[in-house]
Amino acid sequence: MNKYEVLYIISADETEEKREEIIKKFSSYVESKGGVVSGVDKWGMKKLAYDINFKSEGFYVLMNFELAGNEVDGLKKLMTINESVVRVQIVRK
Repeated sequence: MNKYEVLYIISADETEEKREEIIKKFSSYVESKGGVVSGVDKWGMKKLAYDINFKSEGFYVLMNFELAGNEVDGLKKLMTINESVVRVQIVRK
């Protein structure tokens, strides 16, 4: 298993409960595929470098995890099809 980190931005329009649900959903996906989530760091609401979909703010979340390399594409697909997620960046450590 490889170590990765993913930084994703949740739309500022979402409620606190919805954000927590999204974060839990992504962590659960990693664990269901045999991976290990070593940390979820909620950076909070921050101003975006540039407007995305006419929005200037988003809720930043950094998640560190270990997962088999062939399962990472599934996680990225799950994140990108979620309408509440504005941007996703996955990096292998």
